[in-house]
Amino acid sequence: MSELDHKYLNAINYPADLRKVDLKNLRTVCNEVREFLVDSVSKSGGHLGAGLGAVELTVALHYVFNTPTDKLVWDTGHQAYPHKILTGRKDKLTSIRQLGGISGFLRRDESEYDTFGAGHANTAISAALGIATARDFAQKDFKVVAVVGDGSLTGGMAYEGLNNAGVLKKNMIVVLNDNKMVSLSSINPNLWSLHDYFSEVLTHPTYNKFKANVWDLTGKLDTFGDRLRVVAGKLERGVKAVVTPGMMFEAIGFRYFGPFNGHNVIKLVEIFNHVKDLQGPILIHINTEKGKGYAPAEKDSAKLHGVTPFDKVTGLSPKSTAPPAYTKVFGNAMVEVCKQNPKVVGITAAMPDGTGLDILQQAMPERFFDVGIAEQHAVTFAAGMATEGYIPVVAVYSTFLQRAFDQIVHDVALQDLHVVFVLDRAGLVGADGPTHHGVLDLSYLRCIPNMVIMAPKDENELRDMLFTAVEYQKGPIAIRYPRGNSFGLPLKSSMEKIQIGKSEILRKGNDVALLAVGTMVGNTLKAAELLEKEGILAEVVNMRFIKPVDKILLEDIANRFTRISTIEENSVAGGFGSAVIEFYTEMDKTNLHIKLHGLPDGFTQQGTPAELQTLVQLDAKGIANIVKDFCQEHSTHEILTGRKAQ
Repeated sequence: MSELDHKYLNAINYPADLRKVDLKNLRTVCNEVREFLVDSVSKSGGHLGAGLGAVELTVALHYVFNTPTDKLVWDTGHQAYPHKILTGRKDKLTSIRQLGGISGFLRRDESEYDTFGAGHANTAISAALGIATARDFAQKDFKVVAVVGDGSLTGGMAYEGLNNAGVLKKNMIVVLNDNKMVSLSSINPNLWSLHDYFSEVLTHPTYNKFKANVWDLTGKLDTFGDRLRVVAGKLERGVKAVVTPGMMFEAIGFRYFGPFNGHNVIKLVEIFNHVKDLQGPILIHINTEKGKGYAPAEKDSAKLHGVTPFDKVTGLSPKSTAPPAYTKVFGNAMVEVCKQNPKVVGITAAMPDGTGLDILQQAMPERFFDVGIAEQHAVTFAAGMATEGYIPVVAVYSTFLQRAFDQIVHDVALQDLHVVFVLDRAGLVGADGPTHHGVLDLSYLRCIPNMVIMAPKDENELRDMLFTAVEYQKGPIAIRYPRGNSFGLPLKSSMEKIQIGKSEILRKGNDVALLAVGTMVGNTLKAAELLEKEGILAEVVNMRFIKPVDKILLEDIANRFTRISTIEENSVAGGFGSAVIEFYTEMDKTNLHIKLHGLPDGFTQQGTPAELQTLVQLDAKGIANIVKDFCQEHSTHEILTGRKAQ
């Protein structure tokens, strides 16, 4: 269907336009939004399945609530593509996740309709409660709605928010978008009509007005009235417990309604109209299907969760001839390690595919644990296993692990437990943007006592580092590797231990020493070739270890060079370069000129990794230019005299 065929969507740029559409035509609007979403994402890539499942919900919310005055808080952001279509970003959707384009998640600086930024999960309920509380302080009048996917209820922060909302009794609505990715309830099909009917009755204004009148009447009947109130309350709660799965939410102070069919947009509008003026915290439970309305996504919702550009007829992306991703290299290596060592287990926080542990899950399911979107629990769960002599390998995205910082410190490092942390998506990840760039892990891990940190230069070194980490018995140890493809090197037949804290010189030189870690080793070698054409002979070192640094090598470098540059795909603040300066300061090496090159103090935008490395001068050409300027600034004359050449 072309744009001209979208009878209603063509005229909808903002929710105010949507509200002009007759209720009976909203199903057609949903079909047009869904088709527009598939067409756009097939060209740009991005998250697909979650948004397809949330189309009717999104249309109903913007139809009933007066956004942006009323606040919608999404958790997580990847289900909000239909929200972007309806809030002024329809024509920009094909730029999503691209350099200079719109974000794949929610950003407050992108639209007034994006009430709260969301790239990670479990945040919406707490944020919505904060907004509702601030509203009441300011004596303002607007609605607050948090929309959470069922996967978000696997994380503890969601329950902290629910619990506090039940205590504070603020007027707010939580919509639980249950797409069956995590089983929350199992309802006997024979009870469906009963609980569906009962749920609709409970939301209806007539019922709630009658309930309020009865409550007022019994309040005037002294002791007998109090007894009637107790009986009536127990009766309602008892019926809810029998025919709805919401007893837990009721117990913590929410009024629960549902489950409802999340793909019946007319019914959703009716339900939201019924409950929007009710007092106190409300939870609406809807059932949806991830990938709804697009056959390839319905067939394989996991595969079409996040996609590269694809053929919208078949749902298939072009076959890649690129070398295997680092994620796959790690996943295969984990299976090898687990076969060799019966004490090794793999743990992930809802990202088996994203971390490569799905390979272990398929090969040795008894050695695989997915704890849900609960990074804090994952780390302490691993710590508990480590106390019993097992070797847990916690595979998680770099930015997700920072959510469990306290658990790493208190539960693992303080007890010196042997837990292996494997950080996928370290460095500039590309299209997911600043919420997912893994550019702080060297800084937040390096400050933790007893922690060892490694970064491989290629896939063979990644395999060796995993083997080294599993064999290491002295405490916590971490490996960080990038998103993207490996170099396609032939894999060694066996994995080998690397001496802890041992680096390697890859290229000799005598003008400047370039100390690189991880992904930057390859770029630095290429930069050295460019520098040689400028008459600068650079020595390139693959440092391998961020903690502990190779003190013997660093001392040797200080004896042979006065110009040293560190190169890392991490924030300069507190990263690898800081470790080098700390060492040289302790050694009182006052004659050295050291250039720290990494990511600046700020959040880097989205784009391809190559585009972003160029942007921050971490590509080969950028590194060469930085080092050339550094060498020219600190000439031999300046180094010998301690002052700049005049």
